[in-house]
Amino acid sequence: MSSNFQPGDSNNFPTSSPNDDLGKQASSTFNNFLVISVVFGVLSILGTVAIVYFVYRCVKKNGLPAININTTAAAASSSSTASAMYAVVPDSQIREATVERFLKEIAGEKPIRFTPEQLSGFTNNYSARLGAGGFGTVYKGMLPNGLMVAVKRLHTTHDDRTSQDQFMAEVGTIGRTHHINLVRLFGFCFDSATHGVRALVYEYMEHGALDAYLFDDRNRGIGFPTLRAIAVGVARGLRYLHEECQQKIVHYDIKPGNVLLDGSLTPKVADFGLAQLLNRADTHKTVSGMRGTPGYAAPEMWMQAGATEKCDVYSFGILLFEIIGRRRNFDEAAPESQQWFPKMVWIKYESGELMEIMGDQQDKQTVERMCMVAFWCVQQQPEARPPMSTVVKMLEGEMDITEPANPFLHLMAAPVAANLWTTVTSSVNTVSASVNGVHHGSNEIV
Repeated sequence: MSSNFQPGDSNNFPTSSPNDDLGKQASSTFNNFLVISVVFGVLSILGTVAIVYFVYRCVKKNGLPAININTTAAAASSSSTASAMYAVVPDSQIREATVERFLKEIAGEKPIRFTPEQLSGFTNNYSARLGAGGFGTVYKGMLPNGLMVAVKRLHTTHDDRTSQDQFMAEVGTIGRTHHINLVRLFGFCFDSATHGVRALVYEYMEHGALDAYLFDDRNRGIGFPTLRAIAVGVARGLRYLHEECQQKIVHYDIKPGNVLLDGSLTPKVADFGLAQLLNRADTHKTVSGMRGTPGYAAPEMWMQAGATEKCDVYSFGILLFEIIGRRRNFDEAAPESQQWFPKMVWIKYESGELMEIMGDQQDKQTVERMCMVAFWCVQQQPEARPPMSTVVKMLEGEMDITEPANPFLHLMAAPVAANLWTTVTSSVNTVSASVNGVHHGSNEIV
């Protein structure tokens, strides 16, 4: 019996065709694909943003990639490429930052790269000359935000290799340090192709170099506690270079002309044109050519022997004598027995007459302690000189000082008994002192 369709009977409504089911399935699949694509796109965008933010945080924290500084020929040949890693900061960006914010942001960062045009603007076309040293002339300048700076433009009279070595030595050493007793390097300019400008931008030091301040008769009123504080500050700066940096830094040219004083007379070691980086494992470093300044350089520098950080210790001892006596170590106009101050101090120390040359107004105990530290620092043999951490402790009175050996015994020996080392060293010291008397005629700032 056939069954007829009756209107209103839902049980008898005809089912959908196979084509309709296929369309619904395709529509559902497309919708799912669309949702997945949108989610994936959103996650990709979020991931990209996260990576960019992470890179930004790393750069902000660690700075841009550092120049791989090395005074070897390989490093010299790649200096242009290395300096290109630094992006130039426009004046507008500096102008918008207050001095306090600028100093805070640059702390721990790598030096900023400036253009020759920027340096010309900072220095008003190099119109205010502060002084000149062995490596360059220093000019007073001001950044767009009002911060005073000292711009040292390296001499172009040297051959290109020498100029590059000096530039890289300074940027590669002081550029990676930050210490209250080291001059602050804000930035540099390396433009050998177009203008031939190689310059360094330092913090400005109101009182200039220690030698100009120390030997100026107008500053005779400076108290001995201040002089002692200056000596301790220099020692701390050297301790940081030798013992606290990731790589040991040897300055090789410590002298009053390379110590700068800020507005509060805080000393800061400057002029790293001869400095070298050493690995902690290195006990000696062979140096090419004579380094340092006659009268301050350690004897082993003249002998072209293996050089260590003890060269800086010796130079600090000579500098300490000048701080103690407020006079040049060599005075050609003085009587022969008083011409070389360190030796004269030792003779007075041995005879118990030390205060005769220091003056009654000085603190006897402090003066004697400083003299004993200086005697230890200028010992003939590098191994006998103390490390700078010990020098700081002795100067600050944190440890007792044993009786020093006579550091000038080789100069007092009879010529007949003198060996080759004694003869050469004695001659070198005599020549060094003589040259030193002439050398100090220059006004070195950095």
